[in-house]
Amino acid sequence: MKIKSHEITIEDLVNKYQDNNEDGVTGYGGKLDIRPPYQREFIYSGKQREAVISTVKKNFPLNVMYWAVRDDGNFEVMDGQQRTISICQYINGDFSYEKKYWSNLQDNEKKEILEYKLLIYLCSGDASDKLDWFKIINIAGEKLTAQEMRNAVYHGTWLTDAKKYFSKSGCPAYDMGNDYITGSPIRQDFLEKTIKWVSNNNIDDYMAKHQHEPTAHNLWSYYQSLISWIESIFTVKRKKLMKNVPWGELYNEFKNTSLDPQKIEEELSILIQDEDITKMSGIYQYVLTRNEKFLSIRSFTPQEKQRVYEKQNGKCNSCKKEFDISAMDADHIDPWSSGGKTSEENCQILCKGCNRRKSNK
Repeated sequence: MKIKSHEITIEDLVNKYQDNNEDGVTGYGGKLDIRPPYQREFIYSGKQREAVISTVKKNFPLNVMYWAVRDDGNFEVMDGQQRTISICQYINGDFSYEKKYWSNLQDNEKKEILEYKLLIYLCSGDASDKLDWFKIINIAGEKLTAQEMRNAVYHGTWLTDAKKYFSKSGCPAYDMGNDYITGSPIRQDFLEKTIKWVSNNNIDDYMAKHQHEPTAHNLWSYYQSLISWIESIFTVKRKKLMKNVPWGELYNEFKNTSLDPQKIEEELSILIQDEDITKMSGIYQYVLTRNEKFLSIRSFTPQEKQRVYEKQNGKCNSCKKEFDISAMDADHIDPWSSGGKTSEENCQILCKGCNRRKSNK
């Protein structure tokens, strides 16, 4: 990676500035890609962008900005996107500062701003070099997510198409699955989770394999089928409980299994009312897998364990040998899965060996 300093004026920066949804955001005579593939579609708030203009008008120095040099000699912003856009939008007349738009300024005021000098570091190297450097310079501020980093490495026709479905505010994936999936499309959460599920957690391999394909129709079809399956099997929406469920994993495993939505809903209703369950979002995994680990069944309290230990005179209720309480476990006499509750009346104290043997049966 080669890095060298470069000084330009704001007038140079805003030359041929263009913000087009289809063609992206460009400046510096059309040679600068202000929002390359790995950059998020995020815009500074009013106070943040006004701070940028205030810095310029007071002739205070802005932080150094970093551009990557592309193979064709053009550039892309690695760090400084929001400062760049704030400056360009102000001069473009998109917002006012101190109740004055660019058009309201006197010629001498405009001249001072346009002649303001920006320090740019130009970074040359291959894709991995640029990505490594980007990680370093983004330690401060809003760091890129892991998926945003992947987007930088695997950008191409496939990713461009995928982002139309998964990566914009109000995108189709968000509109369709917001009741079931947490995160922000802009921060690439919907895209990352869908690729993770369709690839069985091999995100990088999947993106590398499809990088140069013309469309992401297969990924979008998978997502549509996933949401359709959720809504056909789990017929009552419980948004707070459903958002943290690994839906793709359940869909991959059970999509071809014959399931009765009515019986599933009846069981879910019963589980929601069970006071022993401490992780309600796990009920969706449990009704399909029958694995109690997803429910986090309430444990006996230390006080309950001590009282039952005293009743048993410090002896294991199975092998009848005496142990210190630290070497014993509180156990359900009637298992929770058979209707047993986590109450003192349904508690027995077993030595760890007996409890382990019981659990393995």
